Amino acid sequence: MKILLVEDHLAVSGIVADHLRQRGFAVDVVRRADEALAASRMTRYDAVILDLGLPDGDGMQVLHQLRQGGAATVPAIIVSARDGLADRVGGLNGGADDYIVKPFELTELEARLRAVLRRPGPRPHAVYRYGDLSFDAARQSAAAGERALDLTRLEALALEELVRAAGQAVVKDALEDRLYGFDGGGGMNALEAVISRLRRRLAAAGSAVTIESLRGIGYRLRPGRTA
Repeated sequence: MKILLVEDHLAVSGIVADHLRQRGFAVDVVRRADEALAASRMTRYDAVILDLGLPDGDGMQVLHQLRQGGAATVPAIIVSARDGLADRVGGLNGGADDYIVKPFELTELEARLRAVLRRPGPRPHAVYRYGDLSFDAARQSAAAGERALDLTRLEALALEELVRAAGQAVVKDALEDRLYGFDGGGGMNALEAVISRLRRRLAAAGSAVTIESLRGIGYRLRPGRTA
């Protein structure tokens, strides 16, 4: 799953991002309110972790604008040094799913993040299907028919995007951003290597679904094998 971390303190954002990445999350880090809003318009996130004290605005205003836009149903956790009752109540009443006071334990933040992702409601973690493939976004797990697929984190992220698209093209740049975030880091041909491994895993599982390359565009799933 992909997380947007809005935190202007470099040390805190680095520690939190590293911890979540080690636990299997993809994390984009931004440090300003305008960057957070721009990121939410460009990328679909599964959750937002939001600091309130940002250099160019208040995090509550960011949350309000997120709730008015395309991130209306995305789980949001406020992480702030503001520990007053009025601050906590205001944050929750203002649209946050949880409120954590700094300093905090990384394991607690992770647990609370997983908890809000599990909550029922119009959250982006249904089970998606295409052909004989199914993808459980909450568990980041996939199966071909009754056979579970053993996927790496990047393979799971790529397959999730392809299954969600249900046979429509997924643009290469968007797929790379989903896997590697704003900072890149995938390296030349990294996405192609992930797709190649996915193709082998689908074939090994006996799936009738294949991944088609669209020259100059990206990839899409197809319902039958191609020669």
